[in-house]
Amino acid sequence: MSFFASLFGSKTSQSDAIKLLSPEEFKAQVENKNVQLIDVRTPPEFKGGHIKGAKNIDFISGKFNVEFNKLNKDKAVYVYCRSGSRSRQTSKKLEAMGFTEIYDLKGGILRY
Repeated sequence: MSFFASLFGSKTSQSDAIKLLSPEEFKAQVENKNVQLIDVRTPPEFKGGHIKGAKNIDFISGKFNVEFNKLNKDKAVYVYCRSGSRSRQTSKKLEAMGFTEIYDLKGGILRY
């Protein structure tokens, strides 16, 4: 079985760089702290309400890579979206870009 997992990848394997946090864990780590907190929703969604201190970098924007490359890759980055789908995709992109400590809000801001 491990032979096939190595050939085709395993859905259970998780990256060492990406950690999925419960809303409680996420809140405890970002509340009243100076962290790289990124909301990857669209600007209208962001304007409708966001976590205090978050910066908006739209996942579907053409400036996604440019904006993320301005961040410190050696410092933890916390990402969230509406329901968790865009932040999960963002986390994978960030890992490929060289970020080493990525925290993703499980279930998105809907669960926060």
